[in-house]
Parts: sequence; structure tokens; C-alpha cells
Amino acid sequence: MRISFIGGGVMGEAMINSVLAKGVAANEEIIVSDISQLRRDLLAEKYKVRTTPNNLQALAGAEVVVLAVKPQDLRPVLNELAAGLSPKQLVLSIVAGATLSTLCRGLNHSGVVRAMPNMPAQVGEGITIWTATSEVTHGQKELARYLLAALGREIYVDNEKYIDMATAVSGSGPAYVFVIIEALIDAGVHIGLPREIAEKLVVETVLGSVRALQVMAKHPAELRNLVTSPGGTTVEGLLQLEKGGLRSLLLQAVIATYEKAKALDVAGGN
Repeated sequence: MRISFIGGGVMGEAMINSVLAKGVAANEEIIVSDISQLRRDLLAEKYKVRTTPNNLQALAGAEVVVLAVKPQDLRPVLNELAAGLSPKQLVLSIVAGATLSTLCRGLNHSGVVRAMPNMPAQVGEGITIWTATSEVTHGQKELARYLLAALGREIYVDNEKYIDMATAVSGSGPAYVFVIIEALIDAGVHIGLPREIAEKLVVETVLGSVRALQVMAKHPAELRNLVTSPGGTTVEGLLQLEKGGLRSLLLQAVIATYEKAKALDVAGGN
């Protein structure tokens, strides 16, 4: 698969690493355009891919053009790419907040996929939700699916509204999980555990709990009940979490993130 990356930042690099590791594309089939000489040099040396400072040059011969620029840089990039895109090229955008209508209008191009990968994609364990315009062919959808599956798991949706919802849950979700992990480690240190031991206990507990949820295929509440004995220690801790409003805070965080995502159509003038 011949892939052009417009933008070689953190998430762009994560995609390059994954598609090479999974054999989706060969080194010589990837070209990366980035304004930073340092980034171009790093990517060329680390991944043996071609690089260029010229966005239009990067388009030549690409089957898939991945938009991976910062949201604030998107508008001029769209204007520039509009002059060089071929009608047969598929554009796959991972730019937060840029809607399909904004992308199609800015590019004067109808074959567009909008995707929202999350941070664990950097280690091949991400979850990406994506959608496409009606003009994207079945074959192009399969190309997009194949590429995004290299980042971890992928979910296709017919309605674009679910992208902003997923941004609030899976896009921002890792940050909430990391805060909880950090708090549990600090709590362990507070009651006397050495930090190294606290870190190992918490990380393995989180990993094991998630794996149990996947393997046992039970509702989280059922698994919580397996840990919670009547009159036991866990029920005392859960009581404090309920008193502190943990559920409500997480709900409010997701709602706030969702509202922000809906208002973030960066290139559309909002």
C-alpha cells in the first residue's frame, strides 16, 4: 500500500511504526511530509521512509493520504492539498475536530475517511473509530480498515456523530485511566508501600482486571461483586468512592469532553 503522511508528529509516527510492523506497507512505499527538518531526519533514519518538506510532492503516487497535522495547521494544508489531489486518492484524516464536510470542502475532494485513534495506538493497542463519505468505495474502505487495524482494533460507524462521542470516551479515556492509576499508586505509597512495589501492584491489577473483563464476558458490576464481600474491606473503599462522587465526576468529564469535541471544527471556522 502506497501511503503519504502529511504530518510526521507523534500520532503520525505511531501509524508509521504500526503499518511497518504489521506489514501493511513497506518502507519504500511510505513518504512523509513535515515542516520540521528534525522530524524528517528522525523518521528517515528510524524507519527508512522517504521524507519531504513539500506536501504536494508527497501526494504523488499515493493510494492513501493520511492527514496527521495539528488542528491549528489544518486550514492552509487543506488549501494546498486541494490543488494536487487525484480523484482516485483516499484521504484519511486523524485531525481532531475536523468534520467530513470541512475536509471535503477544504480539499475539494469527496473521498474522505475521518478516524479517531487513541493514545495506546502508539504501542499497537489502540481502538480507532472511523467513518467515511458515501463516495468512498468498498475497496477504499477495506484499505482504510486494513491500515487502521494495524493500530489495534477498529470500529466503523455509519453516522459521523459517533466520532465526537468516541473522542470523549476512548480518545480522552486513557488520560482518565492514567489519573486513576496514578492516584492508586500514590495511595499505596501513602499507606506505606514502597513506590516500586505500589506501581507493580497497581499496573498488574489494572491489566488483570481488564483481561478478566474480556475473558469472563460479564458485566463490570458482576465482577465488582466478586471482589466485594459483605462487611469486608472492599465495600468500605467503594463506599468512599461513592461518597466522593467518582461515577458522577467521570460522567461529567465525558460530557465536557464531548461538548468540547463538537465545538472543535477547527478548519470550519468554529
